Amino acid sequence: MHFWSQYSLFLAETLTFVIALLILVVGILVVRRMSSTLEKSKLEIKKLNKKFNEYADILHAEILPKLEYKKITKAEKKSEKHAQHHARKRIFLLQFHGDIKASAVSNLREEVTAVLQVAKPTDEVIVCLESYGGMVSAYGLAASQLQRLRQKQIPLTVAIDKIAASGGYLMACVANRILAAPFAIIGSIGVIAQLPNFHRLLKKNDIDFEQLTAGQFKRTLTMFGENTEKARHKMQEEIEDIHGIFKEFIQHNRPIVDIQQVATGEHWLATHAIKLNLADELITSDDYLLNASEQADIYQIKYNDKKTLGEKISSIFSALFMARPNI
Repeated sequence: MHFWSQYSLFLAETLTFVIALLILVVGILVVRRMSSTLEKSKLEIKKLNKKFNEYADILHAEILPKLEYKKITKAEKKSEKHAQHHARKRIFLLQFHGDIKASAVSNLREEVTAVLQVAKPTDEVIVCLESYGGMVSAYGLAASQLQRLRQKQIPLTVAIDKIAASGGYLMACVANRILAAPFAIIGSIGVIAQLPNFHRLLKKNDIDFEQLTAGQFKRTLTMFGENTEKARHKMQEEIEDIHGIFKEFIQHNRPIVDIQQVATGEHWLATHAIKLNLADELITSDDYLLNASEQADIYQIKYNDKKTLGEKISSIFSALFMARPNI
């Protein structure tokens, strides 16, 4: 009995060890798989004509008599075969949803690079743009990505369904044409820099703050030190300088705009923005693409570059607590 008792105990310990080892191995495999998924980057291409045709087919099947549905289906198949043997214009659809750091620019640069490998001056690139603006350097880079298309003589259209303000409009003005939904917000051509200052709170609680710099204007305004009029004046100079470059950029890319009239920091609904030449046509991106699909093949291009949760959190905090001018 003692032997069997010891043997049972040994088996239980061995089984526990094996189970623990299996859990560890499975855990490692799961973590590695999640990590590889987060790091996985790839280009996705979707033909939107197919999606539009599927919508129409589903509705026709439900609402039309069978005989009429068969006739329409037969006609559509004939039309598709005809289109396959005739060259059609190609439209490449990109989407840009901007945050304060224009984080989507990392994907945009890959998408533009991919499109430039195949696009011709007879094609068209449409960018569905939505952004409130943000950091100057980030949105400057995003606008430069769109300029790459213009430099290769690829017709560029920007569609604004909701908002393209400040840095968002910096990007939009690069386009040959700007489309906007009637209630889209456009403009805000200005520059802003803001940050809280805790100096008096620290002083009240007898807390010292020290900051050492080399260079007279290495740091102008600060969150914890005492801000001086000299520092404020220097920061204002920097903001005015950026605003001047912002205006020059818009004037160069969209000379029909009266820059002195629109560069006040104000924003307008698209119905008014049209009158100010900030946009060219009142239409939603949906209608534009649907109309274009009758004469062109539309390809949605999307580059997936998933970031880890830590990278996203770090990005948010760095954007919130750094005193940088934003557009």
